[in-house]
Amino acid sequence: MILNKGAIPHENGCVFRVWAPHADSVFVLGSFNNWSKEANPLQREKHGWWKTDVLGATPGNEYRYRIVSGSKDLLRMDPYSRNVTSSVGNSIITKPSDVREVSGFSTPLLNETVIYELHIGTFGKTSGDKPSNLESAVRRLPYLKELGVNAIEIMPIGEFAGAYSWGYNPCHIFAVESDYGDPNSFRNFVKAAHEHGIAVILDVIYNHLGPTDLNLWQFDGWSENKKGGAYFYNDQRANTPWGETRPDYGRGEVREFLRDNALFWLVEYGVDGLRWDATNFIRNVTGGSDPAGDIPDGWNLMQWINKEIKKARPGSFTIAEDMQDNPFLTKAPKDGGAGFDAQWDARFVHAVRRALIVSDDTTRDLDAVRDAILHRYYLNGFERVIYTESHDEIANGKARVPEEVQPGQASNWFAKKKACLGAALVFLSPGIPMIFQGQEFLEDDWFHDKDPLDWSKKERFAGILQLFKDLIRLRLNCNGVSRGLLGQEVSVHHVNHREKVIAFHRWDKGGPGDTVAAVLNFANRLHENYEVGLPHSGTWKVRLNSDSALYDASFGNVACEDIQAVKSSMDGLPFKGKFSLAPYSFLILSADS
Repeated sequence: MILNKGAIPHENGCVFRVWAPHADSVFVLGSFNNWSKEANPLQREKHGWWKTDVLGATPGNEYRYRIVSGSKDLLRMDPYSRNVTSSVGNSIITKPSDVREVSGFSTPLLNETVIYELHIGTFGKTSGDKPSNLESAVRRLPYLKELGVNAIEIMPIGEFAGAYSWGYNPCHIFAVESDYGDPNSFRNFVKAAHEHGIAVILDVIYNHLGPTDLNLWQFDGWSENKKGGAYFYNDQRANTPWGETRPDYGRGEVREFLRDNALFWLVEYGVDGLRWDATNFIRNVTGGSDPAGDIPDGWNLMQWINKEIKKARPGSFTIAEDMQDNPFLTKAPKDGGAGFDAQWDARFVHAVRRALIVSDDTTRDLDAVRDAILHRYYLNGFERVIYTESHDEIANGKARVPEEVQPGQASNWFAKKKACLGAALVFLSPGIPMIFQGQEFLEDDWFHDKDPLDWSKKERFAGILQLFKDLIRLRLNCNGVSRGLLGQEVSVHHVNHREKVIAFHRWDKGGPGDTVAAVLNFANRLHENYEVGLPHSGTWKVRLNSDSALYDASFGNVACEDIQAVKSSMDGLPFKGKFSLAPYSFLILSADS
């Protein structure tokens, strides 16, 4: 247990601690005292904390705090509630539980991580008028293991208003969304994921809270400028795109509240990593780069929590969604950085999606694709998460890649071909690859929280699903022929603007079984006997040919045989090879070990 705040059950009862710095008096009422408003007063402690020990209060009892402040008489849920009946219901006394360790499981290293982003409310849903839950998501874990991913990123599960949501409107950040399950449901989910060899990354939201059903709003009755009170800024720094609910990062108790939450998920549930939503709105009022809007307290909050995480859970990692191309997000705090292990790469997703979606081959920008492949924040290529689809990229007016390619015809040849090209860039470029739920079987609908995945597409587009499986196996060097995809080194050695062909190679230490070459054709034309430079001699075997009919019956199945590298300088490399390149297709090759 890491928390000494909120409801802390013990053998004979429960200790209650709550922060209400402007209260005149505080009481706790619940099913243990017949909801008496007077029976159990709390005593004032230092720095605005209140505490009492109630004998006979046990786990499962519901409760609230009564806060008297001047003429105000308020009933509030516990900010540290581990469980609630609903976003506007009651807090529930919950006994902490030890992490359910799984023998043999370890969190993958960043260079060996493949992420699958999912939304609990739609991932396991098949029918009915309720969102799916954690139990139904557990039943899908064998599918994810077969797919080959080794990490799942879950959109936020903290209690939010209503039954349907993306989760980015948290009301109670310590409580599992009641429509998804309870604390044991999530603990069972994490354990089951680990049993399948899959790490769990959880989205957390510290850039704002609520804004609806927000129990913390003017929690103890106090506010300035009619704003949010003790937990929030009460000046212009309160303003966010989601309401005037930016936490006060300069107030010690609020900083601890957010720190406690980060450690809570990692220590009490055993999740392996946290992905912080919109960190640019933690460090800047407008989320931009204007220094006039900087929030120094937000920046050092991120530094502090990241350092605390490393001490409490060595081996866990944190990811920032900043999207402002700021390299200091992943720099160490001792060097002035925020201390994240990785961040979502806006340069990659925007450049690659543009290159895929444009219909006129002549306007396709291969320089932008090259730069997306090569981009990194510092020397470590795995400080970035790369993707073509995420919850943000396929909603609010934006669609899945195949739908953007061919609106209304997301399963036609062009859409499938270009979606596969996008997948190749995600899995072959240096970085942590991520796909969004359903991307692997050509889900085409824009994302919204009431629409379940169309799982029938898993069979209808079984070939596309197989392509993703094959890409993941190569990315993780499962067959021992693609070690270079786990390494830092990359060179884009061939960019043919006229023919729209790009080639690059990846390596760790180099040589057979290590160096991997990729050749991608971004044009709707067949290239026969196409020559590309190769980094060393030997027989280069085709490890994946995306034009294979194995992946779709409509693909051309243009054969590409293994080749013998010819000693002849090309593209700045000492050898070259000759290939057949099908339209909108790619080849992955490596030399025999």
